Amino acid sequence: MNPWRRVRLAVAANVLVLVGGTVGYLVLGFDLLDASYQTVTTVTTVGFREVQPLSTAGHIYTMVLILLGTGTVLTTFTVVVETLIEGQLRDLFGRRRMERKIAGMSGHVVICGWGRVGRSIASFVSTAGRQLVVIDRDAERLASVPYPTVVGNATDDDVLRAAGIDRASSLVAALDTDADNLYVSLSGRSLRPDLFIVARARTNTSEEKLLRAGADRVVNPQAIGGERMGAFVVQPHVAEFVDVVMHDGSLEFRLEEVAVPASSALTGRTIRENHIRDSSGALVLALRLADGTFLTNPDPATAIEAGQVLIVVGTSEQLVKLRTLVG
Repeated sequence: MNPWRRVRLAVAANVLVLVGGTVGYLVLGFDLLDASYQTVTTVTTVGFREVQPLSTAGHIYTMVLILLGTGTVLTTFTVVVETLIEGQLRDLFGRRRMERKIAGMSGHVVICGWGRVGRSIASFVSTAGRQLVVIDRDAERLASVPYPTVVGNATDDDVLRAAGIDRASSLVAALDTDADNLYVSLSGRSLRPDLFIVARARTNTSEEKLLRAGADRVVNPQAIGGERMGAFVVQPHVAEFVDVVMHDGSLEFRLEEVAVPASSALTGRTIRENHIRDSSGALVLALRLADGTFLTNPDPATAIEAGQVLIVVGTSEQLVKLRTLVG
């Protein structure tokens, strides 16, 4: 049985005993105040004298009330104390387990804010196989979150540290206000200069400020949502294809990015010389160069250099082969 249901039942039984005891003393000739006082002192075993002399029936009734009422009061007290202690211990041990789990994480994503945007981000990140930690100041809202959580204000450095920001790969500021997201970006950048930070913006005027505060990317969900709806109107097949490839997972093909490290065997040779298509089956759609620009539909004679990122499409098996080839 739910522990709080046990508490409600115990309290209801206690109230029933008090009301029943008071009614009994009223029948024995007590007035309402004396009957209530006599009932309370009897079931709590305080031991004060009777407020008025008891008849034989009164003595018998009082003994029965002591046996029934005292047991009910003690049971109620025990149930309430057990529930409180069990709840506190459960919360304490649960939090300790959560802290140990977060302490063992590395390369995870820290998501600040568990609203509609935060939930959507968490679902996408989790589906991609990445670990994540959610921060929110509302403990009740985090109670049903299926990921490791930290209760607190995400603009607080200590809260970010509790989420393992020193070992995280990315920080997502998805709080309700642009001001809060700006503070999170500032805090994240000061704690980890190398951290990749994505911030949510509600207004266009906030985007530049968030970038100056330390965010690497700023996303306006409302603007993107509008553009996506417009794309369905103008190019529905293209928009749906991109949606399915990026989010749905029902197609065999996926879009992914593969970074080229300095130790890769691909560096210094062209796409044709590396036989990427023949060796892995994956198709290179674009290259992100070291300066951040994109080279779309690259010529096979394009040389691959360390620090570049391959934007590729392929099946899961083909992408695994490509990652092995890149090294």
